[in-house]
Amino acid sequence: MKEAIEQIKAELAALKAKTAAEAEEARVKYLGKNGKVTKLFDDFRSIAPEMKREFGQKLNELKKAATAKIEQLKEEVSSSGEVEASGNDLSMPGDRLPLGSRHPVSIVRQQIVDIFRKFGYDVAEGPEIEDDFHVFEALNFPPNHPARDMQDTFFVSAGHENPLLLRTHTSSIQVRTMLSQKPPIRVICPGRVFRNEAISARAHCIFHQVEGLYVDKGVTFADLKQAILLFAREMFGPDANIRMRPSYFPFTEPSSEVDVSCNICHGEGCNICKGSGWLEILGCGMVDPNVLKACGIDPNVYSGFAFGMGIERIAMLKWQVNDLRHYFENDIRFLKEFETSVEV
Repeated sequence: MKEAIEQIKAELAALKAKTAAEAEEARVKYLGKNGKVTKLFDDFRSIAPEMKREFGQKLNELKKAATAKIEQLKEEVSSSGEVEASGNDLSMPGDRLPLGSRHPVSIVRQQIVDIFRKFGYDVAEGPEIEDDFHVFEALNFPPNHPARDMQDTFFVSAGHENPLLLRTHTSSIQVRTMLSQKPPIRVICPGRVFRNEAISARAHCIFHQVEGLYVDKGVTFADLKQAILLFAREMFGPDANIRMRPSYFPFTEPSSEVDVSCNICHGEGCNICKGSGWLEILGCGMVDPNVLKACGIDPNVYSGFAFGMGIERIAMLKWQVNDLRHYFENDIRFLKEFETSVEV
């Protein structure tokens, strides 16, 4: 055993390695499961008891020397920058991971927010799980209004006086704002909303809205029309025009649907606008006096207007997306089409 120990010491002193693979081979040769040093420890069991102390110390010293030599070889190979025998240069930088892009709904939402911020609007937010008062009652929905029916609304808890539900519009944020602030109020309310509808190319049970509210003394329908026209020209181009059609909403009176001139055919008629030259973009109207009263605002002193639009709808018109479901499928090929739409 003494001769074997001296021989291994001599081998370790002369040991060299040019690559990390060779250094690993040396480790296995001497310190592996069947390595030369490991086998000496196995042979140590058969040595006479009176000699175990002497050879035990020598074996421990040999193992430490072998371990130190292997570590030295690994450090030398690493610092030399040699390419491994496999042909892979581990010192080279790795491949860059592909970066994602912003979702088209997020892009349009931010564009809408930025436009109205230029007009002096603040951004207000509220909870997605709301109660009946903020979603319906304060907004002048009669008790028998169809929107209160289970087929339109996702109720979280029903059967009591003020049930909880997933908000069906962000008008609930307008109510919270009017209850917590005194006029003048000028806010936009972006957020996600939920309605119990069948999913199709033109409808979804989850979508996003931006609603706006302006309450002050002397606010008129002319102010509303001018605000919508300025928005349309900021979003769809300086040549955009709007038309307003009478409509009905429980929380505004008078109410109107707003169309914008088709930005594809410029009013000539195409398959996007179905030959009409116009595209519907939002609903709006003057805030109903009953809504002001419910929020503690005197309708004899203040007036206001409100408007609301679907973000997916605006994005569909802006980029001619023909299926609403694309926004929710997380197809990276679809999302990457909008990388150049973000202004840096």
